Amino acid sequence: MSKLLLVAGASVAFGLACFLSQTQSVPLRASMSANSVRQTIAQNTSASPLTIPNQFDSATDFSEGIALVQVGEEFRYIDRAGKVAVQPTSKFELYSPFSEGFAIVKSGDRYGYIDRTGTLVVSPRFETAAPFQNGLAAIRLNQNVGFINRQGQVAIQPQFLYTSGFSEGLAAVKLGQKYRYISPTGKAAFQQEFDDGWKFSEGLAAVRAGKQWGYIDKTGKIAIKPQFDGAFNFSGSMARVRVGDKWGYIDKTGKQIIPPKFKFASDFSDGLALVEMGQLWGYIDKTGKLVVPADFSYAAQFSDGLAPVKYDNQWGYINHAGKIAIVPQFDEAGSFSDGMARVKVGDKWGYIQKSNRR
Repeated sequence: MSKLLLVAGASVAFGLACFLSQTQSVPLRASMSANSVRQTIAQNTSASPLTIPNQFDSATDFSEGIALVQVGEEFRYIDRAGKVAVQPTSKFELYSPFSEGFAIVKSGDRYGYIDRTGTLVVSPRFETAAPFQNGLAAIRLNQNVGFINRQGQVAIQPQFLYTSGFSEGLAAVKLGQKYRYISPTGKAAFQQEFDDGWKFSEGLAAVRAGKQWGYIDKTGKIAIKPQFDGAFNFSGSMARVRVGDKWGYIDKTGKQIIPPKFKFASDFSDGLALVEMGQLWGYIDKTGKLVVPADFSYAAQFSDGLAPVKYDNQWGYINHAGKIAIVPQFDEAGSFSDGMARVKVGDKWGYIQKSNRR
């Protein structure tokens, strides 16, 4: 049975509804009773058809203008109008969204790539495969990791245990017991080695020395000394770090901007970060101010100005002010990408388009 291939940055779910109820921006709070919520929705909604009707057994977010969908045993890529944009010329067991014009496919126990015409351009011969990044894709052959170019040729010989993939022209790779950074030629970018390493973002990469995490610049010099129990990528000039079991944020000098006080926190996206407080989720701005109260049982990051949130067992979308932009009515909901979001009602998926009414 064919399946969707799960790769970094591509979440998969199933299902969708026939009609979308949209609202003017109205407040919705966790303290409201279920009846109050329903009354608020009823007073502020008007029926509007889904952009792409519910018809898919599985669906991914839009990437590079198209999305991977499944109907029965058939897989195809659709455009924003719901029309078939890419029809694979052969049948495979697994598929992935497109990245830099290529999608991963699986045949038997091997992986290869198709192009935007649906044609197999890199034959399935790899033990694992990752999306193309900066013109190169990480592959595993004979239990070692290397990289291929867009022609499917080996650009960097398989020799590593793990890799972060290329980002900003460099990739972290594990050779032996240490991590180092290489250029697209496969040569070491600098001599320094680390116990662990992440990809570069905004000119810095998180690295671990012993049990503590810090950051290096692209010359390999320590930019922020190792002092954290966990550290992640910079986004919007801020990075989330963990001290003990609490999360906070630093700037590019290592200065603490938001003290570690959250049970969990996400990267900043659209100027806001998702944080967990108690058993509920809310959003903070870059000063640490809680601008959207922690009223939601589940929530996701902002993208395209909207964020999916779960309330009373249904998913909807809020704007930056924390007001409802699309009322909770879906069984599952994905983030907006290319102006579209996948949503599920019952056992089918479809897509909604970002409303201009906020």
